[in-house]
Amino acid sequence: MAVFQIPEKRPNTFVGSNNNIKNTLMLSTKMIGSRIAEARKQKSISQAQLAQQLFISSQAVGKWERGESMPDILTLNRLAEILGVDLNYFSESFQSAGNGTLNKANEENSASSERELLNNFSGSNLPESDFAGVVAHKRKFNGSALQGTDFTGADLTGSSFIGSDVSGADFNGTNLTDCSLKSSDFKDGYFHKTILVRTLFSSSDLTGAKFIEANLIDVRVSATDLSKVIFEDCSFTGVEFKSSDLSGINFDGQSFTNVRFDKVALKGTSFRNATFKNVSFLPSLALTNKYFRAIKTINFEGAKMDKLTYAVLKSYEADLAKVTLI
Repeated sequence: MAVFQIPEKRPNTFVGSNNNIKNTLMLSTKMIGSRIAEARKQKSISQAQLAQQLFISSQAVGKWERGESMPDILTLNRLAEILGVDLNYFSESFQSAGNGTLNKANEENSASSERELLNNFSGSNLPESDFAGVVAHKRKFNGSALQGTDFTGADLTGSSFIGSDVSGADFNGTNLTDCSLKSSDFKDGYFHKTILVRTLFSSSDLTGAKFIEANLIDVRVSATDLSKVIFEDCSFTGVEFKSSDLSGINFDGQSFTNVRFDKVALKGTSFRNATFKNVSFLPSLALTNKYFRAIKTINFEGAKMDKLTYAVLKSYEADLAKVTLI
């Protein structure tokens, strides 16, 4: 039986890996190690006996218990079976109440936790994993390899992806309310009918991502690469685009309400037949000829907008000849 372990030195993920992530990984590794040791001792089995059942070396078990490395999710599932504990036993939120707690917790939680995930997946090597339909609130997927992972229909409310490779992942129908997606790679990701409420995209790569029939509400997109992103049949309410490149993006026929375009690149962007209500376009500190030239390249043909939005764009010398006031 092959056992896949997270290497002690993982390959570099996206540019967001930093000291905070490393500290988080260290704490979670030590916590899981101590939980493994506690459960193993209560079962009265040695490290060697546990290793034999997992088809690994006793040295590997020793490293886990000392917090020097961490088993992957598949091995943790097998550990839970061998040690007679619920999978939630390895999560940060599990509270131990002394001897006998393990079996009691297992009995109380087994029915409700069949699809419940660990609280912290930081540092995991889980490309092309199946998390479709799971309920995983406030989970941490930081510094992880999650390329091509299936999150369709999952509820990830309040979760974080920081310094991770999530390229090609499927977030169709996923609830990303209050999620932080920072310094991570989401290239070629799928966001069809994704729930995006107060979601933060910061310093990430969304190159080639597809947002289809998504309603973005109070979303923040900051210092993020949106090259070749596809937006189709989306609505934007209370959204802020800041210090990001929107050049050449097609927003045709989509609606924008209380949206801010703050210090963003809009050269060649298309808003044909789009609807604008209380939308602001904020340049950098100084209005330059370059900014005016870029504004003139934006296509507003057939767009509808309120008088205030119209006045702002008119002051930037945008071509509004075929715009209708509402």
